[in-house]
Amino acid sequence: MPLSSDTKKQYRAIGHNLKPIVTIAGNGITEGVLDELFRALRDHELIKIKVAIAERDVRKSVTGDIVEQTGAEIVQEIGKTVLLFKKAGKPNPKLTNLRFLP
Repeated sequence: MPLSSDTKKQYRAIGHNLKPIVTIAGNGITEGVLDELFRALRDHELIKIKVAIAERDVRKSVTGDIVEQTGAEIVQEIGKTVLLFKKAGKPNPKLTNLRFLP
């Protein structure tokens, strides 16, 4: 189920203070990058990534591939920075970035 606009607004506010946890560059989406994305989404639920690719069309394609392969949802996309969300089955309260929500 897609996130509501109010939920996205809350997640964007939290994401504003996050640092990119994964950077994807010229090699694209490798197995190691995917493993790290899965781990980060499982642990933190809401993550910021950087897609350090100059061409906009290629960057959009890589972002689409990430969403397709991880099952995450794009909360916000500004330039080369993407905020992703994927609900964890059993979130760890010490690791999740959503612990500050009411």
